[in-house]
Parts: sequence; C-alpha cells; structure tokens
Amino acid sequence: MPAERVRKAVAPVLVIGLLLSGAVGLRSFLAARSSQVIGGPYALMDTQGRDVTQSAFHGRYTLIYFGYTHCIDVCPLTLATVSQALDMLGPKAHRVVPIFISVDPSRDTPDVVGDYVRHFSPDIVGLTGSVTQIHTVIEEFHVMARRRATIADHMSDDYLMDHSSVLYLMDGENRLVSVLPVDSSPQEIAGRLRRLLPAS
Repeated sequence: MPAERVRKAVAPVLVIGLLLSGAVGLRSFLAARSSQVIGGPYALMDTQGRDVTQSAFHGRYTLIYFGYTHCIDVCPLTLATVSQALDMLGPKAHRVVPIFISVDPSRDTPDVVGDYVRHFSPDIVGLTGSVTQIHTVIEEFHVMARRRATIADHMSDDYLMDHSSVLYLMDGENRLVSVLPVDSSPQEIAGRLRRLLPAS
C-alpha cells in the first residue's frame, strides 16, 4: 500500500519534470545552433496580402514569434509581453520590428492575422502565407508546429496547434542574435534587448 501511494505521488512530478526538461532542452538546442543554421530567407504575405521577404527588414533588428490566432494562452500572452517590453525599451524600440508569423495558414488569412495583431500593438507586423511558404520558414527557424490530434472530425476548423514557443532576435542581416524565452517578464525582455542591441 505505501509503495502504491508513492507511485501515485511521484508520477505527476515525473510528468512535470519531463515537460520542463523538454522546454529547457529546446532552448538549449536552439541556443547551441549557429546563426548560420537558425533563420534564413523567407517569402510571406503581410496583412494587406502583399509579398514580404526578409529583405524588407534589412538594417533593422527583428523579434520574431511563431504562433497562431486561435491560440488560447501562450500566443496572446507572448504578444502582450513583447508589446509591453518594447514600450519599456524607450528610444531603442524603433530599432526592433516585432513580427508574428502564423503556423496555421489554413485559417490565418492576411485579414485574420491583421485583426489579431492589432489587438496587441499597431507596431507588430503580422505575416502569413501558403502552406508551402509557412513550411519553408518554420524549417529555416527549426520551429515545431503540428495540428493537435482530436477525436473530432479531422476536417473541422475547430482545432488547436502544438508549436514551439520562443522569441528569435535577428540582426539587420537576418542573422540570429539570441533566443529569448517567452516566459520572461516584460522587464526581463526589455533588459535583454538593451544589452543585445548595439549602442548606436
């Protein structure tokens, strides 16, 4: 009987530990990759349906987050945190372009993405694209994104996406500068950006 109680008590702890170690492992994996490996050229669409490539941001730092508009927790929290962090950054904020890239092109049309990002800040650039375009960019950034399997009809539009969740700070040449954890506070992200952005 005591052994059974121990097993029941330990099981949830092990599950939580595995989830945390997985998140830490992803961050470590990304941080260990060279700037030549993470990121690359991309061709997407903005919220007006216009073609956008990485060259549109040449010379400016970009803070890129991959998510989707039907996300119920981490995506809206992350975009709100990024918006607050840039407000705290002061004069340096104009050097950073916050970018939201959808991993759910089937539902996230330019109009949908535009309505979504405007809830958080007029400065956030929303990007989406075709399935092929999104597949290419998530491969370039080593993003994990997949539709969550459910019992419901697989053709239903009511589904969730499992996706990795980090912030990529890229320099003006679209090279990785740093990977920022999304569970940081606005103050922590602003502080990291102050240290990572050039002085002038």
